[in-house]
Amino acid sequence: MHESHQRDAMALTARVLGALFYYPPDSPDVVPLVEAFRSGEWREHLPFAGQPEQLNGFAQESDETLPQAFQRLFVGPWALPAPPWGSVWLDRESVLFGDSTLALRQWMRENGIAFDATQNEPEDHVGTLLLLVAWLSENGQSAQRDQLLAWHLLPWAGRFLSQFVEHAAHPFYQALGQLAQITLAQWQADLLIPVAQKTLYR
Repeated sequence: MHESHQRDAMALTARVLGALFYYPPDSPDVVPLVEAFRSGEWREHLPFAGQPEQLNGFAQESDETLPQAFQRLFVGPWALPAPPWGSVWLDRESVLFGDSTLALRQWMRENGIAFDATQNEPEDHVGTLLLLVAWLSENGQSAQRDQLLAWHLLPWAGRFLSQFVEHAAHPFYQALGQLAQITLAQWQADLLIPVAQKTLYR
C-alpha cells in the first residue's frame, strides 16, 4: 500500500512540476495550478515532500508578469539564463539535439515511448522529462521511470535548477525551482539504482 501511495504521489508531483516548467502560465491547463500555488492551496492538496514554509515566493508580487517571466526564462529571444534542455548541460558544445538527446531518443525507442511534439523541439526539456516521469509512474512502469531519472534527468537537473533559482528573478519561478530541488532530491534518495555520473559543461 505504501509503495502504491508513493507511486501516486510521485506521479502527481511530477505532473504538476512538469506542467509548470513546460507550459506558459496563462495556458488554460496551467492557470488553475498557478492559482493554487499563489493562494497556498497546494500545501493542502499536493503531496510535495516536506512542503517547507520558506517557499512563500509563489504568492509574492513582481513588476514582471508571470507570462513575461516565462518568456524570458524559457523562450527568449535573448539568451536563457538557465536553458531547460539536458543537452545544453551534458554536451561539450552546449547544443540542442546533442549526443545526450540522441541517447534519450534511443532509450525511448527501445522502451516503446513515442514523443509527440507539436513542433521541432528536443525531447530533453526538463518539463517534458518530468511529465514523462509522471506518465511512467501512472502506467506502472517504475523500472523505466527510475532509468529515466537516473540516466537522463538527475545527472544534469541539479545544476540546471541551481542556475534557474539563482537567475529566475521572479519570486514565483524562484520558488518553483526550489520546490523542484527539494522534490528531485527526495526522488534521488528513494531511487533503487545509482544516478549516472556525467560531465557537465555549464
